[in-house]
Amino acid sequence: MFVDQVKIYVKGGDGGNGMVAYRREKYVPDGGPAGGDGGKGANVIFEVDEGLRTLMDFRYQRHFKADRGEHGMSKNMHGRNAEEMVVRVPPGTVVMDDDTKQVLADLTEHGQRAIIARGGRGGRGNTRFATPANPAPEIAENGEPGQERYIVMELKLLADVGLVGFPSVGKSTLLSIVSAAKPKIADYHFTTLAPNLGMVETQDGRSFVLADLPGLIEGAHEGIGLGHQFLRHIERTRVIVHVIDMSGLEGRDPYEDYLTINEELKQYNLRLTERPQIIVANKMDMPDSEENLIAFKEKLEDDYPVFPISAATRQGIRDLLFNIADTLETTSEFPLHEEEEDLGVHRVVYTLEEEETPFIITRDSAGIFDVTGEKIEKLFKMTDFSREESIRRFARQLRTMGVDEALRKRGAKDGDTVRLLDYEFDFVD
Repeated sequence: MFVDQVKIYVKGGDGGNGMVAYRREKYVPDGGPAGGDGGKGANVIFEVDEGLRTLMDFRYQRHFKADRGEHGMSKNMHGRNAEEMVVRVPPGTVVMDDDTKQVLADLTEHGQRAIIARGGRGGRGNTRFATPANPAPEIAENGEPGQERYIVMELKLLADVGLVGFPSVGKSTLLSIVSAAKPKIADYHFTTLAPNLGMVETQDGRSFVLADLPGLIEGAHEGIGLGHQFLRHIERTRVIVHVIDMSGLEGRDPYEDYLTINEELKQYNLRLTERPQIIVANKMDMPDSEENLIAFKEKLEDDYPVFPISAATRQGIRDLLFNIADTLETTSEFPLHEEEEDLGVHRVVYTLEEEETPFIITRDSAGIFDVTGEKIEKLFKMTDFSREESIRRFARQLRTMGVDEALRKRGAKDGDTVRLLDYEFDFVD
């Protein structure tokens, strides 16, 4: 099964907890704090493996959770950092955050890596909190939680040339005779259910990768037929080879077919119209093909070359391949994302971004005040509530952030319940 889009969950490893410990050695009175820091949690890293061709493996494993760092130890020993979690993906994988729709990575080359979810830093041991005023602190941090997110992975094939056209116009047959690929060929629509790749070599020694994409129909960009599912694979191609059935045996007008497919490419992604296009008039061995080709050229307004061929008899194939190779030599790659373009002009763009609110206070029907926010929740998770001094430090942090004052403004009184994550506290004024 060819799988080219999946949604999965990734989580970086939590940092190891810091430790509260003291030096206890003979002849060393009042040895002082000796609690070590926790180790760093593992990152979730995606790495390209050219041996993979689909995202099939991710249909069966959808959760990737990296290991946490080792906890700190006595004698100021640092916990071990966790080993990175490396997930192998096929070349051509685009990784996108499911919530923000931000592209996190575009992985195209073998061995290329990208950090998808960062591990948390290790918590500090009590040695880090020693001051002249408090030389023996009973404070240590828990490890920072690792980054977690849902991501969408899309596979966009790494082909130089894409074959497009209506079903049963001869795309698979053309691929089979110019390369070693063996796509399924039959005389019914949508025989090709998955893209096929083939390496093509011309007689003068040049080579390129050709992709046979499943047949498009009118409305493909809206999800009709198989088009919407596989149109993404044409985004990386540098040259579009538009295969048209010139025989008209199915009762369709070749020129109308040409306009329909180009409109689908334009509706899906306007940038596809920037790519050079080569028109292949296929099935020229059929009775009415010559007359249809003359009529087609009279109507054609675009300045695209037209190559009459017969995939069945191999007529015109040699000249077509030479022209494709020539066009590739003069066509640069088209970046998938606007920000990747380097036009040689360096500008500084200033944007006004609102500072992220450290916390939000709401009140439910039972009168409980709920405090939420990424920053305050991270502080909470990194606090060791088994030690009184750590609790007092957390209370000071809340006061510094303005939580106490904000609760008073919302009407909180002495003894009211305040909830943070799944824990409840009494508000003390």
